[in-house]
Amino acid sequence: MGMTMSQKILAAHAGLESVKAGQLIEAKLDMVLGNDITSPVAINVFNDGNATAVFDNTKIAMVMDHFAPNKDIKAAEQCLQVRKFADKYDIKNFYDVGQMGIEHALLPEKGLVGPGSLCIGADSHTCTYGALGAFSTGVGSTDMAAGMISGKAWFKVPSAIKFNLINKPAPFISGKDIILHIIGKIGVDGALYRSMEFFGDGLQYLSIDDRLCIANMAIEAGAKNGIFPVDDITRAYTKGRFQGEAVEYTADPDAEYDEEYTIDLSQLRPTVAFPHLPENARTVDEIGATEVKIDQAVIGSCTNGRISDLRAAADVLRGKKIAKGVRCIIIPSTQAVYLQAMHEGLFDIFIEAGAVVSTPTCGPCLGGHMGILAKGERAISTTNRNFVGRMGHVESEVYLASPAVAAASAVTGYITDPAKV
Repeated sequence: MGMTMSQKILAAHAGLESVKAGQLIEAKLDMVLGNDITSPVAINVFNDGNATAVFDNTKIAMVMDHFAPNKDIKAAEQCLQVRKFADKYDIKNFYDVGQMGIEHALLPEKGLVGPGSLCIGADSHTCTYGALGAFSTGVGSTDMAAGMISGKAWFKVPSAIKFNLINKPAPFISGKDIILHIIGKIGVDGALYRSMEFFGDGLQYLSIDDRLCIANMAIEAGAKNGIFPVDDITRAYTKGRFQGEAVEYTADPDAEYDEEYTIDLSQLRPTVAFPHLPENARTVDEIGATEVKIDQAVIGSCTNGRISDLRAAADVLRGKKIAKGVRCIIIPSTQAVYLQAMHEGLFDIFIEAGAVVSTPTCGPCLGGHMGILAKGERAISTTNRNFVGRMGHVESEVYLASPAVAAASAVTGYITDPAKV
């Protein structure tokens, strides 16, 4: 029986010729990731276990991105704990204010993950790196601690679902619309503990940013990971950037998949996930003339804070004004993206439109800071989750959308097709 891309990576890191779905393995890790919320818990476990060393100080990354710059005393103490640990063990990939970015945008940008890597992170959206042909998945802080000590982790080998993406995307269709469409189709548990593997001629039209967005939200369908095959687009992105040795894995012709779906990208329409689950997907046409009024628009996050996302928002906002009563918050995902957007003049467009630009942070995505919602308020957001209370009050609402849809909605004051702004 052949293996999927994910299974091949796991087999290679476990030192096995082959693995099969459901098999328990122990595999060597190429990267262990934590942030300012999850790292302190892992550090406590590390210390409680009387550990005295990390397995490799170049294969651990700690990114202060959720509540940094420190939003309150507790956040300050958490970051201080991680700073002390990083200093004590000489963690080479420690990113603090001034160098940090949103972790799942920063690690690919810095070349810390790449084709063939096996990465765990104490954050559910660690599955982002599958866009680069890596196997990456979220774990708990205890597993992060064990990984920092041993350089290994246990896995149950997942089965897989195959997604054939075909044809050229229609106008205004981005990775966000594609993954929202898929989650709307299969549900938030449709890929539970399975790999979502993407194929098809449509991949040639998807940038790395699109792929990072799609892989990022695999967890929102319950997946263990999402993964794309390595192609010329991947190679162009990782060449001269990836610090490891790139290894390209392809699925065997006889690889077994639990299910198979074909998505015609040319037929998709801009899509919005209504409260309170990512599976509540509706196209802008299905919303129709119904005015879903918004109070806030957030453009950023590990899902949609990259330079192409900011350009898409700027294309919509250029020469326009944010609607009265709407707060538009734009958050570049890394310092490099911040600089590039500034040099391209995107900040001029945003600020002249009436938006505010923030330092890189997860901030409002998890209801942390920089954009909390009050009771009864609605936000359209390019983030990845819209659970009850996700961005603030339990009686607030979050609508998930692409940067183009979010920007268009900020201009009109209600959820809007970007083609109509």
